[in-house]
Amino acid sequence: MPIRFLKRCAPDPYVLALVLTAALAALFPVRGDAAAALDGAVVVAIGFLFFLHGARLPGGAVRDGVRHWRLHGAILLSTYALFPLLGLACAILVPAVLTEPLHLGVLFLCVLPSTVQSSIAFTSLAGGNVAAAICAATFSNVLGVLLTPLLAGLLMAGGSGAVPLDALPRVVLLLLVPFLLGQLARRWIGPRVRGHARALGRLDRGVILAVVFTAFSEGTTSGSWQQLTPVRLVLLAVLTAGLLVVVLLVTTAMAHRFGFSGPDRIALVFAGSKKSLASGLPMASVLFPAAAVGLLVLPLMLYHQFQLIACAWLARRFAAARASAEPDVTPSPT
Repeated sequence: MPIRFLKRCAPDPYVLALVLTAALAALFPVRGDAAAALDGAVVVAIGFLFFLHGARLPGGAVRDGVRHWRLHGAILLSTYALFPLLGLACAILVPAVLTEPLHLGVLFLCVLPSTVQSSIAFTSLAGGNVAAAICAATFSNVLGVLLTPLLAGLLMAGGSGAVPLDALPRVVLLLLVPFLLGQLARRWIGPRVRGHARALGRLDRGVILAVVFTAFSEGTTSGSWQQLTPVRLVLLAVLTAGLLVVVLLVTTAMAHRFGFSGPDRIALVFAGSKKSLASGLPMASVLFPAAAVGLLVLPLMLYHQFQLIACAWLARRFAAARASAEPDVTPSPT
């Protein structure tokens, strides 16, 4: 039992890669012309990445969402209302627990869309409504390309390193336009893009690692890491874990309150509690000043690890509960 528990709590290999990249950037940051060239390359890569995301996402999300509007409405309510309200409530922890930049990072985490791959994978493992999870996660990401920058601008305005509303044209050009172009091209290149899901996954990870390296390099050269003490880091980890627990409890209560079936409840809990690292890190590099990105994405990186651990455990529990509830139809020996 202890060995199995330790395996579940072991860091995700990709999270370890992110940590190692951040450490490398802290030790050997890029400066001057090299930093400017890397930043330009990352911006171009992010635009291409969002084009491919637009081409990859299946069509019909809006139509399917209307058909099952109560479930998808509940998931969107959790993603874009419950989370932001909790993020705003965390303001009472400044400055005792959180610094202002870390609180802005928590707010940014709270306005991100849900994940696609892990929401579907955990819902499937738990025996939930996979079709609903696919639709909800897709719809969340389509809306997130526009809603995340808008909510970030509204909720984070005035804070140090916050995204000003006049930065939205840049967001439209670098995120929304490539995404919409990908959606328009989906009928011609969508099947081919989805057929190379593994290569696209590697591109996703590579771009995110480049974003992390650029952000942490800038944070090192600007001296912003002096604001983060070991105690602050531990408190931030506790806070992000607590945020996940609260959302899981609330989405579970919502599922019962709305009278959803067992499979729909599972889809709501998983799709409604996730936040996308794949979308969040590239968005952060476009939305925020380079010197601020490193601290602002820390809550997201911590939350990503916690959601993988907690949801893997929950998925196994849901699957076991559903298996025990099913009648045994095995014929008795005669």
